Amino acid sequence: MGNYKFILSGGGTGGHIYPAIAIANELKDMYPDAEFLFVGAKDRMEMEKVPQAGYKIEGLWISGLQRKLTFKNMLFPIKLVSSLLKARGIVKKFKPDAVIGTGGFASGPLLRMAAGKDIPCVLQEQNSYAGVTNKLLANKVKKICVAYDGMDRFFPADKIIKTGNPVRKDLVEMNVSKHEALEFFGLNVEKPVLLVLGGSLGARRVNVLIKEQLPLFKSLGIQVVWQCGKLYYDEYKSCQTDDVLVFDFLNKMDYAYAVADVIISRAGAGSVSELSIVGKPVIFIPSPNVAEDHQTKNALAYADKNAAILLREKELDLSFKTVFTDLLSSKEQQLKLSENIKKQALPNATKSIALEVEKLLEK
Repeated sequence: MGNYKFILSGGGTGGHIYPAIAIANELKDMYPDAEFLFVGAKDRMEMEKVPQAGYKIEGLWISGLQRKLTFKNMLFPIKLVSSLLKARGIVKKFKPDAVIGTGGFASGPLLRMAAGKDIPCVLQEQNSYAGVTNKLLANKVKKICVAYDGMDRFFPADKIIKTGNPVRKDLVEMNVSKHEALEFFGLNVEKPVLLVLGGSLGARRVNVLIKEQLPLFKSLGIQVVWQCGKLYYDEYKSCQTDDVLVFDFLNKMDYAYAVADVIISRAGAGSVSELSIVGKPVIFIPSPNVAEDHQTKNALAYADKNAAILLREKELDLSFKTVFTDLLSSKEQQLKLSENIKKQALPNATKSIALEVEKLLEK
């Protein structure tokens, strides 16, 4: 039987959306006649990104609780009831054979209703510190696919499968050479290249750091490919020179990774998984402004294995110059970081998750 029906739910951030799309694409390869429906939050980015990927999506009126007492928090119970009722209607009408949740507020009501109808459900947790929604759903689902060891702190051990995080196929199959990438960016083959990634929207503290350190990079003879993010491009585009290329967004990530000798990045789950496959020396500067400080925990999981360098934002003024200069001058450290981060890679994650779904369909 190939005409299965799948619902995928996850969103709020790219870290929840893109894994869901990758899983859907993999299931579509396995079951070309299958039907897919995504469920997200009405006013979040999934309502744009999912249709761009070629899938239908329905939105729930749902959002998370704010840390402060706000009017939005007062609306939360109403939104939750509304979302549960709509989710029940979606499940009843679509009649999915399996449901996959990748985290985010919208996946809570949807998977709660699907599990209540005894529809097999799978969770995919990207981070080393589990999200609130996934923790609440853990006892309702059949399987939980994770990317880190030690996740039995949050989930029943007998449900956990370590698969890794879905990563784009162009990176798993990356065949761009360093020479091609240098030509693509118009960079000098004689000089090392630093790639800076602050995410699609950007990271203010990372951008401030890079601008401050441009004189250091120039003195060290380094070229910089700097993704400053859409929110900050107008502020930093004037920093562009022959040796400093400033981008709001990098569409050709395979070329960006291929050109890099050293990478500075945030530590979102998707970025960490991609960088494991890329296998370059990385300095993680995690965002401290995310739920449960999960980016720091992601970065720590790698730093503890000497697979990356972790620098917290509060340490940058005191430590960045020394840490970066030492890394650039030590080929031995660069090689060791590259070797160790590659050991963490799970490049077949998307396929592994899809196979777990297939097992549940066969039961």
